[in-house]
Amino acid sequence: MTERRAAEPPSTAPLAAADERTGEQADHAPGVPVPEAPSPAEVAERRREFTALLEAFRDTAVLVPLRDDGWLTADFGGVRWILAFSDESALARYAVARGEGHQEWTYRTVLGHRLLDVAVPEAGVPCGVALDAADGTEHAVLFPPVTGVVPDACAVDRPHASGPAR
Repeated sequence: MTERRAAEPPSTAPLAAADERTGEQADHAPGVPVPEAPSPAEVAERRREFTALLEAFRDTAVLVPLRDDGWLTADFGGVRWILAFSDESALARYAVARGEGHQEWTYRTVLGHRLLDVAVPEAGVPCGVALDAADGTEHAVLFPPVTGVVPDACAVDRPHASGPAR
C-alpha cells in the first residue's frame, strides 16, 4: 500500500557553513540567500487562505488511487501521505510523471473530510493528505497531520498527557 523510493546516499558536502564570527553552524546552505521572515500580517493572511482551502477540500470529492488493497500512499519525512487528485487530469499527470501513464489506474471518489477524519486515523501512523502531488509547489497542497487539519488524537503537534507533542 505504500509507495517507496530508493533512498539517495547521504551527501558528504556540508549542508551549511559555519558563521565566521561565532563559529556556529548556519541554518542555510552557503551562497543561498536567506528569505526574509513573513510579517505578522502575511502570516495571518496565509493562515486565512489555508483555512479557506482546507474548508473547500473537506467538502470536495477527490480521486484516490487504489494500490495493494488500500489507498496509494507515499512515506516521506516520517509521515504517510495519502495521495489524492482533484480530477482525472491531475491523476493522469501523476501517472505520466511516474512512467505509468500507459497503465489503467483504479481509484475511488472520496470526500476530503472522509480522508482527513476517517482514513488518516485508520493509518495508525502520522498521516496526512497530498492533493495533486505531480503539480508542483505552486498547485499541489499538503494537508499535514496537525491540529485543526486532522482529528486531535492523530495530530503530531498536540501535547500528550505524558509529555510534549509527538
